[in-house]
Amino acid sequence: MERPLILVTNDDGITAPGIRNLISFMNEIGEVVVVAPNSPQSGKGHAITINSTLSFEEVQLEGPQTDYSCSGTPVDCVKMALDKILTRRPDIVVSGINHGANSSINVIYSGTMSAAVEAGVENLPAIGFSLLDFSWEADFTQAKEYIQNIVRRTLENPMPKGIVLNVNIPKLPKEEIKGIKVCKQAKAKWEESFDERVNPHGKKYYWLTGYFNNMDDSPDADETALANGYISIVPVKFDLTAYEYMNTLEEVMNFD
Repeated sequence: MERPLILVTNDDGITAPGIRNLISFMNEIGEVVVVAPNSPQSGKGHAITINSTLSFEEVQLEGPQTDYSCSGTPVDCVKMALDKILTRRPDIVVSGINHGANSSINVIYSGTMSAAVEAGVENLPAIGFSLLDFSWEADFTQAKEYIQNIVRRTLENPMPKGIVLNVNIPKLPKEEIKGIKVCKQAKAKWEESFDERVNPHGKKYYWLTGYFNNMDDSPDADETALANGYISIVPVKFDLTAYEYMNTLEEVMNFD
């Protein structure tokens, strides 16, 4: 049987430890092609490049996979891979492993998850993986078996088209991870402010600051699962329609 073709990407850049670990995990499952940004693209969300040119080049990095470094965003990487690089459609797209959480509201800002969502737009199975550790020296191997099992089960049990998985992993040793929980996205937000400063030339500039405010302690929320030592899996779709409000909105907007 032909080994599955796995497209790997991320938003931290092609040389980030997170993606290099994910690549090594995926090499044990299938044929791997990597198309990832040539520089960090965190927080880019679903941005695409439209006002400048894009380029990619094959690079020689450790491992049996084929690596391509792309000048664009994570979403650009997926688009470029599907249109210009791959000779056939991948069996699955995996993005990450992100350095830091993409749970709750973070999913809308995340370049990691936007790459997965873009694959979902193309009706491809996709998973975004994130570890709750921002350190460049984070130990991604603690979750290796969980990550591989999630990918294998997704390959064996195709999801409905347009649905992708957002997987977040607590910063814990393997023996302390309690398991996996399918969750909803927690109701949470960043309480933000801009720290105003003045440069040596007297010009004002600003640093974004703030804190994370979790307003959801429900047992099925991803933040709750992570706080309790579980890996959270949230099924995500790109259809943002608020179906529950459509009938009410129709009444409100009826000008007859």
